[in-house]
Amino acid sequence: MKLLTPHPQYLKLGKTDEERQSCYRELFRYQVEGKLLDDIRKAANKGLVLGSKRFVEEVEALTGKRLREGKRGRRVGWRKERDLV
Repeated sequence: MKLLTPHPQYLKLGKTDEERQSCYRELFRYQVEGKLLDDIRKAANKGLVLGSKRFVEEVEALTGKRLREGKRGRRVGWRKERDLV
């Protein structure tokens, strides 16, 4: 009886154990750092799309949702003059 069962996605990385191990190591060859890492975290945490302006617009058009960060707070002029008195 086996204690561990390889995940199907892992098995698709290659035909042999050596191929799979090599491909898996290659996935983590490069580290993401700095601003790119911060942008990825921000997008993931806020449910935003990360990419060029055109790409974001295309994804928004396809989904019908706003997927970029908006301005914080209430819009300017949200109170009417009579509310201030």
